[in-house]
Amino acid sequence: MSAAWIPVLCLGVCLLLLPEPAGSEGAVPIAITCFTRGLDIRKEKADVLCPGGCALEEFSVFGNIVYASVSSICGAAVHRGVISNSGGPVRIYSLPGRENYSSVAANGIQSQTLSRWSASFTVTKGKSGTQEATGQAVSTARPPTGKRLKKTPEKKTGNKDCKADIAFLIDGSFNIGQRRFNLQKNFVGKVALMLGIGTEGPHVGLVQASEHPKIEFYLKNFTSAKDVLFAIKEVGFRGGNSNTGKALKHTAQKFFTADTGVRKGIPKVVVVFIDGWPSDDIEEAGIVAREFGVNVFIVSVAKPIPEELGMVQDVAFVDKAVCRNNGFFSYHMPNWFGTTKYVKPLVQKLCTHEQMMCSKTCYNSVNIAFLIDGSSSVGDSNFRLMLEFVSNIAKTFEISDIGAKIAAVQFTYDQRTEFSFTDYSTKENILAVIRNIRYMSGGTATGEAISFTVRNVFGPVRDSPNKNFLVIVTDGQSYDDVRGPAAAAHDAGITIFSVGVAWAPLDDLKDMASKPKESHAFFTREFTGLEPIVSDVIRGICRDFLESQQ
Repeated sequence: MSAAWIPVLCLGVCLLLLPEPAGSEGAVPIAITCFTRGLDIRKEKADVLCPGGCALEEFSVFGNIVYASVSSICGAAVHRGVISNSGGPVRIYSLPGRENYSSVAANGIQSQTLSRWSASFTVTKGKSGTQEATGQAVSTARPPTGKRLKKTPEKKTGNKDCKADIAFLIDGSFNIGQRRFNLQKNFVGKVALMLGIGTEGPHVGLVQASEHPKIEFYLKNFTSAKDVLFAIKEVGFRGGNSNTGKALKHTAQKFFTADTGVRKGIPKVVVVFIDGWPSDDIEEAGIVAREFGVNVFIVSVAKPIPEELGMVQDVAFVDKAVCRNNGFFSYHMPNWFGTTKYVKPLVQKLCTHEQMMCSKTCYNSVNIAFLIDGSSSVGDSNFRLMLEFVSNIAKTFEISDIGAKIAAVQFTYDQRTEFSFTDYSTKENILAVIRNIRYMSGGTATGEAISFTVRNVFGPVRDSPNKNFLVIVTDGQSYDDVRGPAAAAHDAGITIFSVGVAWAPLDDLKDMASKPKESHAFFTREFTGLEPIVSDVIRGICRDFLESQQ
């Protein structure tokens, strides 16, 4: 019987030809590695042999039952329950591409979502066969030696000097058209390749802007340049209006989450490609992105000519969307032809982390101290409502040893530091401590409490890069002067929000509050009215923070 030679494409640069008896159902299984993917087996049906001892956490698997062809075959087989981690024979069936590969945890493997891929496969239990000498396992780390590798190949660490989580927001509108859309993808691929993508380097994802935004793949989906280039190649043109503002807002709010692969302490970047001009308002989206700590770059191509300016909603759309209007975050190319020379300068910008001024946000770069009235007029049940108010504000912020910090002081005639900025560095601990604060009961000396807090709570963090805020919650008139201590706090760079309940005099609230008074002083007749003020205080903190960064 003559032999048919089957090419098997490796993850490395090798190409191995393996013999199989032509037309035989009892063919010897092809020995593959832990990382051989579905797309590496170019047959409608094939029997393969998975090795044992593969590291489950290193499998890349996309989907459930039906897997994207970029998935590891052995990983999919373990995920499906066809084999255990000790390896074994697997039969693979090629299937057409599809959309919306789902994420499911099974048999120790968490598969990932993928919005679209050009080919799929499924797996069943294969038939055992004796492995021939010519069918030895294919290694992507080095040429075959006849011995099974004891150690799986390491994934590339990438460019450690360019750690960033980057979303490419490409233009998929009718403005750009199919031809220029493909040229745009080629350019993005070149940028991705030069970045040095890897486990400890930059991670990238891709979003397409059109009538409705679509996240094509997330940061966590691929950590090698080769896989990213495959994924970019598979992105299809959508068409529609160029609703770039809508897509940028969606990206800032939905793309950069822990579940989708964002890393703690790494700059978040969106590179927005605009061919012509956006169809919608992009200014609000830029504000939202800055609030979420996203550094927005705009790459504009083919700027509108003078006779087209009448169709542009806002001719200054670039300046209003970027992180800072200082020239660093905007980049222009005259057209999509001959763009190779623009790749390196853009990559250099994306890797200049000291310029990423929008990485600091009101959510991760503030110190907030709460000064809580524990006087006798409050009462225990209302005191609990005050603590709930404090908790609802505190839990909004990204509390960590390198992020936002929270402190609390309770006062009557005396003052008691419930916890300082350096006592707790997790949100869970902070909220637990707030819940357990004991009600003091006593008189009301707000002025002295402000001085105590400035000296003992803010004093130790006077050199902190975070912006300082003090939120005062009180239900009555102070027995001492509040104007002098509040002015001293303002002079020390502390922004004060005053929140009064019931009998708290409006004059005292305004004397304590920072300027403008009307946006820093709040009042409610009932303690139950504190809840709606939570969002006002949070918005005020973010507004003041952004203004301080200009």
